[in-house]
This record gives sequence, C-alpha cells and structure tokens, in this order.
Amino acid sequence: MYNFIEPIGYKFLTLPFALLLFLFLGCNKSQGIKNFTSDGCSLFPDSSIILEMDWCDCCFEHDKVYWRGGTELERLDADILFRDCILEKTSNKGLSEIMYKGVRSGGSPYFFNWYRWGYGWPYDRKYTTITEDENKLIQLKLDEYYSNNTSFPCNK
Repeated sequence: MYNFIEPIGYKFLTLPFALLLFLFLGCNKSQGIKNFTSDGCSLFPDSSIILEMDWCDCCFEHDKVYWRGGTELERLDADILFRDCILEKTSNKGLSEIMYKGVRSGGSPYFFNWYRWGYGWPYDRKYTTITEDENKLIQLKLDEYYSNNTSFPCNK
C-alpha cells in the first residue's frame, strides 16, 4: 500500500499543524470584551418624524446591556425594561410590544449578528454570568466610550 505522508515528509506537516494549533488555542473564551458600540435601534427606526416621538435613548440603554451580556434572566429583564421605556416615551403599547417581540425573537446569543445578546464578547460566550473582574472591565470600557465620544447615536 502506498503511504501518502512519507513522500511529503513529516517536516512539511509540522508547520501547518503548528499554525492550526496556534489558531485553535488563540480562539478561546479568555478574550476580553470589545469596545462598546451602539447603532441606536439597529434594524428599527430610532424615532417617528410623523408622530414626533423619539425612543432612541431606550435603544441606546438596551444596547449597553446587550453588549455586556450575562444570563438568560438578565436578558429577559433587559428586554422588559426596554419595552417599558418605549411605552413610557411614546405611550404607544402596540409599538412597545412590537419592539419587545423583535428583541426577544432576534436578540438571541445563538444568532451570528451584530446585535445579539452579549455582542461585546466572542460568539461562543452565549448566556454566561458576568464575573466581578469582567464587571470592572465593562465599566472601564463604558467610561472609555463616554470619554471618547461626544456624539451618540441618539443625538443626530
């Protein structure tokens, strides 16, 4: 039987193997949280020109919590606060429910999108309790965001 590896030689296989090992070990959960970003209401308008209502601040606060991530219960709490904020800003129960259902159905950490739960972390994080050290890092990143940004998505 013909041995396919022997003519190539083991020396040629060590470099690709080492590169794969390096890539695999480099892609783990120990990566920190990315810098905070917000696009306002993502796939939904930030306000209504016709009705002169603005709910973008609700989306910005919701983005901070989604960027941070955490447990499944924390996500539910964040989405309920989001719904209540929309209702308070607009007095429109229908709008608040539509936006609530949108974030509940589209914001899962299992989706590969930029607005998923825990979008500041690598995709493999999913629902994970935030540690005390991670909370410190999160606060540093938010402080950095506020000190470096004078314009926010909601004051266009």
